[in-house]
This record gives sequence, structure tokens and C-alpha cells, in this order.
Amino acid sequence: KKTPSSSPEATVLRNYLDWILDVPWHNRTKDNLDIKNVRTILDEDHYGLDKPKERIVEHIAVLNLVKNMRGQILCFVGPPGVGKTSLGKSIARALGRNFVRISLGGVRDEAEIRGHRRTYIGSMPGKIIQSMKRAKTINPVILLDEIDKMSMDFRGDPSSAMLEVLDPEQNHTFNDHYLDVDYDLSQVMFITTANVRYNIPLPLQDRMEIIELPGYLEHEKTEIAKRHIIPKQIKAHGLDKLKVDFKDDALNKITMEYTREAGVRNLEREISSVLRKTAKEIVVSQSTNGKTKAVKKSFIIDPAIIEKFLGVPRYRRQKAEKEMRVGSITGLAWTSVGGEILQVDATIMNGSEKLILTGQLGNVMKESAQAALSYLRSNAKEFGLNTNFAKNKEIHIHLPEGAIPKDGPSAGITMALALYSAFSGKPANNNVAMTGEITLRGKVLAIGGLNEKLLAARRSGITTVLIPKENEKDLSEIKDAVKEGLRIIPLATIKEALPYVFESRKKNSNNKKAKK
Repeated sequence: KKTPSSSPEATVLRNYLDWILDVPWHNRTKDNLDIKNVRTILDEDHYGLDKPKERIVEHIAVLNLVKNMRGQILCFVGPPGVGKTSLGKSIARALGRNFVRISLGGVRDEAEIRGHRRTYIGSMPGKIIQSMKRAKTINPVILLDEIDKMSMDFRGDPSSAMLEVLDPEQNHTFNDHYLDVDYDLSQVMFITTANVRYNIPLPLQDRMEIIELPGYLEHEKTEIAKRHIIPKQIKAHGLDKLKVDFKDDALNKITMEYTREAGVRNLEREISSVLRKTAKEIVVSQSTNGKTKAVKKSFIIDPAIIEKFLGVPRYRRQKAEKEMRVGSITGLAWTSVGGEILQVDATIMNGSEKLILTGQLGNVMKESAQAALSYLRSNAKEFGLNTNFAKNKEIHIHLPEGAIPKDGPSAGITMALALYSAFSGKPANNNVAMTGEITLRGKVLAIGGLNEKLLAARRSGITTVLIPKENEKDLSEIKDAVKEGLRIIPLATIKEALPYVFESRKKNSNNKKAKK
């Protein structure tokens, strides 16, 4: 009242008071804590993702008992297109809370989180307080998208400003520089998303519970396409009054030959492309030479139609070798878009004693090859090799598809057995694949990505998979559909692999000691 309306200070004060009044201080939505309702909504919106769903159900079960739980900040980490953001929306819908999304990609100014002080021209609150104003309640679900994409510059480090927001011990007195009064964020359910875990600063990781969303397997993508993508795209393309039937083998063809991804975004684009071309055919056939024709009421999309509409397949899946070869062993690799088989070839030539490694191998794989050779040389007698087997020999290990960089701690056993095959002259079974790192004592160490690797083995026609003994416990978490038809052998040492890799075909097919 006392400040003249013409004074610049009057506008600043008025804006400040408007913000103080607009931010919610007491309004809240009532939580829907019915576990059955939560499960139904999560299953409606998402197929698969069993672990994240289970964690959300547990969280809501605890809320049923304590009514007010602090300190639950979830972080979904996974490749693009696996459903991190939409899972956050589903949680808000299941709880009956308001939902606000904040994109943190490219945020590099601390003031964007904490707000500007009122002494600056054009000052305003930070993204957190702005989101609370949009939410209109004190207990919304706030999704902090792409928390690993925050950068920093001379204006400050926004990830450090996020520490107070995401610390359950501090965020009940969050102080925005613009409001300059304590604001309670403890009733907000914060969910963060990231593509790469290692890009999230460690102090931030310490304040969140990280839930991995590794991506979908082929059969899951097919199911997602049938349940969610196809109905949505058919409606979007005006084909909902016609009968469009996608065959399973057509969906499999799109998934395996036209897309290579962990999520389902490209799958959606390719299905959209098929439906666009179908719509075009309908419109063209409706009026040819000015005469209106009867429109077909049903369309069957099969693999032939897919190839006609989408052209030549863009990707090829590697298949196992068709014949047994000396010095050639099949390994299993994990990639961000699923599992692949990896051929490891070893050959020996007369020459100076040296080890040549080609195929764009990373440092970890180079060291695995050196460890494999050292292990064989120090245990030559036990493997039935001449103790001087490497004398005056040049050893070359190559992983085909040299344009693709390769690295990771799971190729040790494959390289060791490729070297053994090359030196002993024994051909390796082409229907056996393996994964595992080794030590200089011959132990086989645990690996990650077992689910994807087993699926790659099935897809490539492999029947026997050798895995580290320490990974045997992980088999219980892998669905039967992935293990079906595979003979899975856990190994503690490299020597245990020899009977399976170098056994005769007849013996291999008659062996009944399969672990399904």
C-alpha cells in the first residue's frame, strides 16, 4: 500500500506476493492406496517391467500402513524408449496424484533449480517451485526427466543444487532464493529418470533408489506391439473401422530385421509406416480413373507385406557357424540393444613370439586375451599341450565385424578355448556358446546381461550355453520362455568346459544332464 504504483519496487513486491499466494501450502489430493487398483493400472499401461512394478506396489503397500512415508526417491535408469517417463505417469494415475514433469536436459545454471534472488531484474523462482505452482497440491508426483543430462558452467553446478531437493532429510525445509522462505517438499513423490547410471553424480546417486529398466526382449516387444502400439496407431491412421490383422511373424520380422533398439520407439515408427502405406493403398483404390470402387474391409499384414512396404531388411542377425572349425569359438555378448553372438577366431603362424589382437577390442578384452594365453602356458601339461607350444609362434586373435568396437569383462573363457582349439587342433562344437571372465588360476567369474545373452543364443540356433557357476542363481529370475530348448551348464573352472566344447556331436545330443 505504501509503495507508489509507479515505482519499480511495486511490481517486484506484487510479483513476489503473487508467487507466495499461488504456491500450494496446504492443498493435497487424497491418495488411492488400493493395491489391486495400482496393479491393474500398471499392467494396463505397461507389459513386462516386473521388478519396477513390484517395487512400486511395495511402496504403496507401506503407504497403506504408515500413511506418510518420507525418503522414497526412485530413479529409473535405462535406454531410450523403454517406458521410464510413462511409468512415472502411471504411478501418478494409480495414486490419484497430480503429475508434473520437469526436463533437466541442458540445465546448467544453479538458479534454474534454486531460483534467482529478488535483487536481479527478471528474477523468478526455480523449476521446483514453478512445478509446485503447476501441481496446485503439496503432494504431487514430480518426474525429473534426464537427470544425467544436467551440465555445469561458471554459473554454478545445478546437480549440487538438486542434492537438497532429493535429500529426504533436508527437503522439508527447501529454501528457494526467490521465495526466501522454507518450503516443505517432503510430501512430494520424486521420480527421476536417466539413460546412463554412470553420468549421474555420485552424491545424487546416494540419495536415490536406482531401478534398472534394461530394455525389452523380442517376445516382449511383440506383445507390447499387439497390446498397445497397434491399437493406438490403427486409430491414429483412421483405420479403426477396418479389420487390420498383424501376424506374429510379421511383427517378429519388424522387430528383428528393421529395428535394433532396447525400447520400442523405432518399432512404433515402423508399424506407423506400414499403416500409412496401407491407408494410401485404400485411398488410391477408392477412386481409380474417377470411378469409386468397393473398399476392402480387412487387411492381413504378413512378412511379405512388411518387406514390400519397408524395403530390404536393415539389420541381419548373426547365426552360429554351420560347421565345426579349429580355433573358432562362439561367445555371447551384451549390447545396449540386446544380446548378440560373437565369433572368436584364433590362428597360429611361425614367427616371433607375439600376440596380435584385432577387431577393435577395448582394453578389458585385450587383457582377457593375455590372461587366457598366460593361463594356457602355465597349465600346458594339464591341457595335454607341449610345454613349449607357443615357442616361435605368432598368435593372432580376431573378432569379426572389426568396424564395431568391442569391450567388456565376459570374453575370457571364449578366448582361452579358442587358443586351446588352435594349439591342440581340436575342432570346437558349433552349437555351443559361452560367456564368462577368467582368472590366471582358471576360475570363471560372474557376468551380467544373462537374460539377453541366453535369448541371443536361442535366436542363433545354439543349443548348449556355458555360464559361470556364480550366475546359476540368476536362472531362477529368467523366464521359462527364454530358457526353453537351451541346455545351460554352469562352470566353476575352464577345464569343466572342455567336455562340452570338444565332445562329439553324437555324445552332445545324447547327454541328458540339461539344466532347464
